[in-house]
Amino acid sequence: MGEQQLVQGADNVMAAFPVVLISTAVLLIALTLAVLPLAALVMRRRLRSQRRRSQAREAGLESLLADSRERERLLSMILDTIDVGIVALDATGRRLLTNSWQSELEASAAPEGCPSPVPEAELLLAGHAQAAPLPVDRRPIRRAAAGESFADYLVCFGGPLGGRVVSTGARPLTDGHGGPGGAVVLFNEVTGLMEALAAKDDVVSTVSHEFRTPLTSIIGNLDLALSDSEELSGAAVRRIEVAQRNAERLLALVSDLLMSANTAVHVHPRRTDLAGLVEASLGSAHAHAQSSQVVLSMDVPEPLWAHVDPLRISQALDNLVSNAIKYSPGGGTVRVSASTEGGRVRLQVQDDGMGMTVADAERVFTRFYRSPAVREGSIPGAGLGLSITKAIVERHGGTISCSTRPGRGSTFTLELPAQAGPPAP
Repeated sequence: MGEQQLVQGADNVMAAFPVVLISTAVLLIALTLAVLPLAALVMRRRLRSQRRRSQAREAGLESLLADSRERERLLSMILDTIDVGIVALDATGRRLLTNSWQSELEASAAPEGCPSPVPEAELLLAGHAQAAPLPVDRRPIRRAAAGESFADYLVCFGGPLGGRVVSTGARPLTDGHGGPGGAVVLFNEVTGLMEALAAKDDVVSTVSHEFRTPLTSIIGNLDLALSDSEELSGAAVRRIEVAQRNAERLLALVSDLLMSANTAVHVHPRRTDLAGLVEASLGSAHAHAQSSQVVLSMDVPEPLWAHVDPLRISQALDNLVSNAIKYSPGGGTVRVSASTEGGRVRLQVQDDGMGMTVADAERVFTRFYRSPAVREGSIPGAGLGLSITKAIVERHGGTISCSTRPGRGSTFTLELPAQAGPPAP
């Protein structure tokens, strides 16, 4: 009986099991059906929220895009209204921007029949006051693309005759990591300014030339009067000597004015021993140095060969040595030294004089410039000697620089093309 009851109970349980499973499934289905609307509601709300955020982002992007377009339009309008040419380059040298003024300038320098836009290599460009075309690698945009930074680089658009003189400059750009990011090149027409300067130089040249003849006559007659000084009193001789010195100073000033007005400094280089030129310059300055209590010193190897115009370089040396003595009111030493390196000759004129500030040193080669300290010290001069010296040195393909400190003297350094000495016997 017990076994039969157990079997019967198991049968009853097994018979009820499907019913339980079905009930559980029904319950799960009911729960799922109850949750689905809630899940759909949550999903719809989430989708609506995402749609609103997406619409807000799109509206923000559209607003930024509209602002960017407006700024671009405003920038383009500004760039097209200014009377300065602008070219922007990327890191590879490709043009990113050219304003309308620059496009018009380039069109004016285009050869006949050349398509627009004009390739830079086809433009008719020349260096200022030079008849030869400007080499492609020396053209402003090519220089900027090569990474050069420059200012006040004069270029003649349209050729040297009847062209437009333009002052150009370039500044490099950097990317977000500090690397090269391109360049901006500026073009500013200065044709009118250069014509005005040329007219001024013509006036200075004409007036100075007219001064030379009477001054030469005055000095000659004063020399004749001094040669017959036995018939003159001591006071009269002294007055004539004063007149002679001032007439000579005035003649030197007129010569400097003539030299500065002549923009084309003509040089005739040949194989020259610079040591002899330095020695002659110091010899000529000996009396001036002695009266100013200045000691002259020379450290130049002999011979020191260079390919220069001896007359012009002597003039440059005389200017530098004379200035060194003149601006050493407390005495001291003026040293002239020289060396040869890498096919160049380096000449240095150093003094222990009053020196200059950095601002003065940057302008010291400008015509007629004299520092406030020099003017306050009543030191005579017209501010032409160093500008003439710079023109002479640059005409030789050389460079001149100034290193100075107030109260510590100045050092002027010239670098000139060297030439090999004579062959060994």
